Amino acid sequence: MVKWIIKQEEEERASLLKFRDRQLSRKLLQEVKSRGEGLKEKLGRKPVFMEVCGTHTVAFSQTGLRKALEDIVDLRSGPGCPVCVTDQGDIDRMIALSSLENVVLGTFGDMVRVPGSRTSLEQEKARGGRVEIFYSPSDAVQWARRNPGKQLVFLGIGFETTAPAVALSMQEAEDQGVKNYSVYSVHKLVIPAMRALLKDQDLGVDGFILPGHVSAVIGRKAFDFLAQEYNIPGVIAGFEPMDLLGALENLIYQMDSGECRIDNQYGRVVREEGNKTAQAVIREFFDTREGSWRGLGKIPASSLVLQDSLQKYDALKRFPVEISRPFNPEGCRCGEVLTGKMIPTQCEMFGKECTPSRPVGPCMVSSEGACAAYYQYDFRE
Repeated sequence: MVKWIIKQEEEERASLLKFRDRQLSRKLLQEVKSRGEGLKEKLGRKPVFMEVCGTHTVAFSQTGLRKALEDIVDLRSGPGCPVCVTDQGDIDRMIALSSLENVVLGTFGDMVRVPGSRTSLEQEKARGGRVEIFYSPSDAVQWARRNPGKQLVFLGIGFETTAPAVALSMQEAEDQGVKNYSVYSVHKLVIPAMRALLKDQDLGVDGFILPGHVSAVIGRKAFDFLAQEYNIPGVIAGFEPMDLLGALENLIYQMDSGECRIDNQYGRVVREEGNKTAQAVIREFFDTREGSWRGLGKIPASSLVLQDSLQKYDALKRFPVEISRPFNPEGCRCGEVLTGKMIPTQCEMFGKECTPSRPVGPCMVSSEGACAAYYQYDFRE
């Protein structure tokens, strides 16, 4: 068995290296430039493509492809960073929870430095608030089991990719008799957000680079509505240079030839119907309701809340908190960045008042934030 596992890992590494091949990447880059120039001339403008995944945003900047293709295509970031799209009111409630006596807030690292209306979890921790960073929800459950005198509230943040793990953490707590564990769910669904985005008449997006991680859960077919209802092509892509370039070549070809469909170019991970086991877990533990998104406002059936049978794990039911009226930081343009209305460098505060060491908004904090990616890889003072 051990030899088989080692062999599988070696085959996976060898397969992945193909998508990082520099010589092939250079050839495909030239192909994208050539085809892109032709489409640009045909349209009389650069084609506009939106990546609906924070990891894609980072990958385009990290690989240098955004800079290499800036004269050929206009790449825009969408609402694909879960920390960034979290509503300001939810952030303020998280901060309020961290100040309650005997309550410890558990979270992934990105949320700690996100500014709320008046403070942040990082600042509250410095003042004595209890905030613990975990790599997985299961780790949070085990922390709660080892510390029965504390109430551990885990922040359920993310899209369809993280919701199953958070759901199973509640099952783990139930199985182990852990009674001091609860969840504040601000999980969000990608499809309703994209539908809300497409209602904006000024969006002006020609095609979508669709999220690989989310697609692994919900499947390729979930995005067919883009082509069928809105006549907009889309490509599900991975995160290596060849993945990104292949997605761009596909979209350029579809536009140039007048075709419109949703293609899966991340077949090594994504299936037509997605991961049905993960989908079943989400349905078993969560219901949908209207959710508030930064930049998009309230979107029907876009947020995941715990089912009635799981209310004992609902942190806000267990620890109701009052907050003052939330407000976004003055001058922060995260909302426009998340909806593709502007790129980060067009914000007046970018690289000046707002930097990774002094973030004004969440897009400069999160590891998947567009502003952080542009600052680290694309921006030169």
